Amino acid sequence: MLTEQIKQEFYKALISKNSEYEGIFYVGVKTTGVFCRPTCPARKPKFENCEFYQSAEEALLASFRPCLRCRPLSHPKHVSGLVRTLVEAVEANPEKRWKTRDFEELSVDASTARRQFKKRFDMTFVEYARARRMGLAMKQIRGGKTVIDTQLESGYESSSGFRDAFSKIMGAAPTHFKNHHNVLKASWLDSPLGPMLAIADDDALYLLEFVERRGLEREIERLRLRTKLAIIPGSTDSITSIEAELKLYFDGRLKAFKTPIHLMGSPFQKLVWEELMRIPYGQTRSYADQAAAISKPSAYRAVANANGANQLAIVVPCHRIINTNGELGGYGGGIARKKWLINHEKQGI
Repeated sequence: MLTEQIKQEFYKALISKNSEYEGIFYVGVKTTGVFCRPTCPARKPKFENCEFYQSAEEALLASFRPCLRCRPLSHPKHVSGLVRTLVEAVEANPEKRWKTRDFEELSVDASTARRQFKKRFDMTFVEYARARRMGLAMKQIRGGKTVIDTQLESGYESSSGFRDAFSKIMGAAPTHFKNHHNVLKASWLDSPLGPMLAIADDDALYLLEFVERRGLEREIERLRLRTKLAIIPGSTDSITSIEAELKLYFDGRLKAFKTPIHLMGSPFQKLVWEELMRIPYGQTRSYADQAAAISKPSAYRAVANANGANQLAIVVPCHRIINTNGELGGYGGGIARKKWLINHEKQGI
């Protein structure tokens, strides 16, 4: 998490258009909805209207769009015409879900696009487009405002485009959510590792995931179908509780979560998840250790699959499971986050 001192340093660099900070940070301007590089020639915003990010992906997920004046995705190194074409195509239709035929229509090779975006932005084109789409749609969740206000603030000129984007995240159009009884509520939570999505009722937390986790839309859809409940923007007692606990956790002042959780899975998956929660803070186990702990020593692959199906990041600590050889192994939130979480907890022992 950026400290107030670092934010002030970045703001000073922004005001002075200090080129030494190119690639170090991006600034999201709340009043315009765009994000810029440090040397943007546009009129400088007030400090309170700035949000600072260390990567373009973070800014996209926070619902900011690239500035047309300083073109933050084209600096400091010039990008290829292919990359510029695709970035412009995303901005022309940010809610679009890209298919192979879409690349063909632009005479673009999908594998080349993936390679060039990965090299330039440290994310593939599909990840870039998804971050842009997700940022816009999730702004509804973060703000909890009326549909029309959120539509306009998200930059959607057509209501149908916004409904489509919302539906892909929530599984139903916002106008369907007139009855707020028997619903789950979803809220955007900021964290030092990037934005997270919490879904809960007043009694328990059902889902807690990093927003850019691959397959998050599918997880939400499965949750909606299993519970047969609508999911609407808002907060609950459980969300208020986990938000406060996460802050303490990231500050190094909390080692065990007390927010009630609702585990939705098979009996085997629940057995695996319950064992995960028995792993002490700051310690790690191997998949084989975990399988042995539930008296199924040969089921380490099934254990790994169950860990991957966990929908409660950090609270159900699947990040504490590593390979037998000491390597980190997989993690739905990304290996960099897994490494950070393990080191963070070890430092707090």
